[in-house]
Amino acid sequence: MDLQKFYDGQEFSLYEFLGAHVTPSGVVFRTYAPSAREVSVIGAFNGWRGTPMHRILNGQFFEVEIAEAKPGQMYKFQITSGAGPHDHADPYAFSSQLRPETASIIWDMDAYRFRDGAYMKRRRNGRAGMTGTGASGVSGLSGDRTGAADANSFPGSGDVTVRPGQPLFFDKPLNIYELHLGSWKRRDDPEELARKLDEAKEKGEGIDVSSGWYRYEEIADLLVPYLKENHFNAVEFMPLNEYPADESWGYQATGFFSATSRYGTPDGLKKLVDRLHQADISVILDIVTVHFATNDYALARYDGTQLYEYPNDAVNVSEWGSCNFNHSRGDIASFLNSASAFWLDKYHFDGLRFDAVGNLIYWMGDERRGVNTNTVEFLKKMNSGLKRLYPDTMLIAEDSSAYPGVTKPVPEGGLGFDYKWDMGWMNDTLRYFKEDPVYRQYDHNLLTFSMMYFYTENFILPFSHDEVVHSKGTILDKMWGDNDLKFAQVKSLYTYMFTHPGKKLNFMGNELAEYKEWDERKALGWDILKFPQHDSFNKFFRDLNKLYTTHDAFYDDYNPDSFKWLVVDDHSQSVFAYARMNPDGGCLVFVGNFIGNQHEEYTVPVPFAGSYKEVLNTDASEYTGSNYINSRAIRSKKGKVLNEENYITVKLAPFASCVFEYHGDETLNGLRKAKAEAEAKAKKEAEEKARKEAEAKAKAETKAKKATEKKTTVKKDVQAKTKSDTVKKSTKGAPAKKTATKKAADKAVKKASKTTKKSTN
Repeated sequence: MDLQKFYDGQEFSLYEFLGAHVTPSGVVFRTYAPSAREVSVIGAFNGWRGTPMHRILNGQFFEVEIAEAKPGQMYKFQITSGAGPHDHADPYAFSSQLRPETASIIWDMDAYRFRDGAYMKRRRNGRAGMTGTGASGVSGLSGDRTGAADANSFPGSGDVTVRPGQPLFFDKPLNIYELHLGSWKRRDDPEELARKLDEAKEKGEGIDVSSGWYRYEEIADLLVPYLKENHFNAVEFMPLNEYPADESWGYQATGFFSATSRYGTPDGLKKLVDRLHQADISVILDIVTVHFATNDYALARYDGTQLYEYPNDAVNVSEWGSCNFNHSRGDIASFLNSASAFWLDKYHFDGLRFDAVGNLIYWMGDERRGVNTNTVEFLKKMNSGLKRLYPDTMLIAEDSSAYPGVTKPVPEGGLGFDYKWDMGWMNDTLRYFKEDPVYRQYDHNLLTFSMMYFYTENFILPFSHDEVVHSKGTILDKMWGDNDLKFAQVKSLYTYMFTHPGKKLNFMGNELAEYKEWDERKALGWDILKFPQHDSFNKFFRDLNKLYTTHDAFYDDYNPDSFKWLVVDDHSQSVFAYARMNPDGGCLVFVGNFIGNQHEEYTVPVPFAGSYKEVLNTDASEYTGSNYINSRAIRSKKGKVLNEENYITVKLAPFASCVFEYHGDETLNGLRKAKAEAEAKAKKEAEEKARKEAEAKAKAETKAKKATEKKTTVKKDVQAKTKSDTVKKSTKGAPAKKTATKKAADKAVKKASKTTKKSTN
């Protein structure tokens, strides 16, 4: 192990060194306990009596090899400090006992052989999750061992052809099904379990629900076909690390490298991921790098000191009552780096969703306390390292803050995540649909504001587990009005969600339109599908998912050219319309009527001339609507409406939304090309005209100049001749002129003389 990297917070593979590792001669145990006086291993292999460990490296690490130890056996570290001996679970354990027991379990993490080589190759080429959405799965992949050998050693190895800086699914639809593995489906009878839970609640007692859990590999048989049938191309598991309290859902962990034993073994989880990959379904895991459970057998005061937690009581305890990690320490940062890389490496997860990132950015998650520069630096280093090792995976931030650059690359000043949950969109949208329709005209901006900031980050639109628990009501129950109106609006809500730019995430049960809030102890209310409204909504949701995952108009979310408002200011009627486009291909037009008015002819401007065929209408009879639909394709008409040169006239049912598919020869890039060519042609023609005019002008000017020059020459010649003639004439008449002048002078003298004489007399 590189000690310098370890203490600098740059180590990402501590799980290869620390913990319990199976060797040909037994098991090697290692732990990091810098303030411990002594450390021993106690376990089933030594009668829990303790085998002393010796110091290694710089004296802050302890190691021992025990020949009698075998995979599957339980163990703990007994750590002696100033406060005396205390037993702890291994922070780097790969498996653990089921709660309430607390021992770690030896596990050989290299024994399982993955069979997802073909998928991993597609992932490296940026093509994961795109081979089809049929219920039967991907043909030829089940049991396929192609590439298994190098897939088993895959920690970002091989030639990565994903474009630099481009996350997985960046230019493809990503439809995520968020799932709590213990309550999606259960073995036990739901009515019997509900009765027992109610009885226990009345008595103030708890009840162990573990007998009803499916194992990891069993869930695969149920989950894979369900995801394919419903057109989800990714599943996101709520935390599967080990944790003591079922009610925390895994977000307060004790084992950051340990797959929870609630659902089986590490190999069982690997098989689940493997099976999903063979069906071309990507797998995301929720992890927590903010805080950890306070249980004294785990990380809390591990070596007798506050090793993992902050020593400052003002920031030691989180808002959930757990211990905050001290990210300013390089050794703890290396622990968390490795805990993140571990799931991508050993389990082949395709992405990690990091919980409560806002609590990492700001002190205690409170913006008023300011940015925690230590944790921000930790995030940058961790994300940089993970993307260096696993460039074709996704790093997703659950962050409700407005901190800028969360999904910008670190070299560009960002935090280095690939995607961020758009909590603002979620809150605004649900607030709008909760409102009495009478007042929606005044809150029109709740649905338009998201596009004002959308391109600042790579957003995922989430309706997650947090929205359907703790008396918040389910998504259906949040809608305004009676039962029928709720169903009409929830269909419009989801049509708006799936046509809006951004990747999609829905919590399990949203597709059933449940009224019952999620309870981690019970399975979803699958029996609700026997009611026509819920069954038809489920069909609608499935059709909407299919439209989203198969239409190229949705592929280019983060390109501003892929979205265009068509009707954005019709406040009084609460109608919205916009186009989603692939600049080189398809175009879909969404029209949403979010109040109770019915429109026989609503004019919608459209981006292209051609035909528009309705491909989805929430009011269709197959979705238990009134069937007020546009049954025939609508030919656009020429005419200026708002900012477009073409328009269509559509029918809109109350609280209904519809989607139209464009059929025609025009594309955005095609129009741009034609416009550019027309502009180039016009420019060329103008330049040619200007050239000819310039030539004509120059020719005229030359001609005029020559004419002027000729005229000037003639004039000069005339003047010269005139002058010459004048000179000659003047010379020829000079004596006569002189004689005349002399006569006049003599005459004047004589006259003057006479006048003088007369005056004298």
